[in-house]
Amino acid sequence: MKALAIENYGKNPNFLDFPMPKINNDEVLVEIYAASINPLDTKIRKGELKLLLKYKMPLILGNDFSGKIVEVGTSVTKFKVGDEVYGRPRANKMGTFTEYISVNQEDIALKPKNLSFEEAASIPLIGLTSYQALHDILRIEKGHKILIHAGSGGVGTFAIQLAKHMGAFVATTASDGTDLVRSLGADEVINYKKERFEHSIRDYNAVLDTIGGATLEKSFVTLKKGGKLVSISGIPNGRFAKENGFSSFKKTLFSIASYKLTKLEKKHNVQYTFLFMKHSGEQLEILTEMLESEVIEPTLDKIFLFEDAQKALEYAETGRAKGKIILKLK
Repeated sequence: MKALAIENYGKNPNFLDFPMPKINNDEVLVEIYAASINPLDTKIRKGELKLLLKYKMPLILGNDFSGKIVEVGTSVTKFKVGDEVYGRPRANKMGTFTEYISVNQEDIALKPKNLSFEEAASIPLIGLTSYQALHDILRIEKGHKILIHAGSGGVGTFAIQLAKHMGAFVATTASDGTDLVRSLGADEVINYKKERFEHSIRDYNAVLDTIGGATLEKSFVTLKKGGKLVSISGIPNGRFAKENGFSSFKKTLFSIASYKLTKLEKKHNVQYTFLFMKHSGEQLEILTEMLESEVIEPTLDKIFLFEDAQKALEYAETGRAKGKIILKLK
């Protein structure tokens, strides 16, 4: 089968030939119809997550997909051949920029009936990230105020809709995507090219950071005491290492690297959490209900044919996309 892969970190991906995947008893084989491009793919390609994830080369890129099941393992009970599914494979099974993938039955869900394969492929990573941030960590409730950075990005477009569904007042940062984020339900939009969010946002319950760096550091001042800040682009801290079973060496390393964030956390009396999204077919089923009831709708920017994947990745790295970039295989 053909797949888009890297042979070393930092190198550009190329189309390579791989053998068809074999499935374990609890796995299914999926013919991929569409996959989506995420900033995570760029970080993995550049080797920025080597401390968190270890991969063998050559490595097929891609972290979410939609498609049809063509084979099921002997222990599979949730799905059958012919089912249309979507999902985010567990981290050690990543590689969706390809024609077929073997994936655990616990990592997928039936594709929302009202979505195309391209629309469905846009959801798993950003949907699970948003749900785990807003529901599991931030515990957003009706009346809460949340700041979501980069509202017109992939995670932002989903998180705004989810936060509104949960009853929150939503502020977001954007520039030329202001009309889009307002259409998704944002109550307040800060054009970061014209104003500084840290001057106008105060006493919020929560922040979802998708940018990291100075934006993350400035976000602490926007929270009330006891508030919570989740970042998917910041630095993992010692608490993250401990909760995820990393070695004592990595716990110490992350604690040192995140020293400045820990200091800000204590200064403002808030909680900082680094989120590395986890696979979950069960949570995807929850998102499916929201998507089928049109509580949340997918936001697509561009669809590229699989053979144009290089162009799609180059476009993704410009940072100009509004919503998701999709690779169409079927």
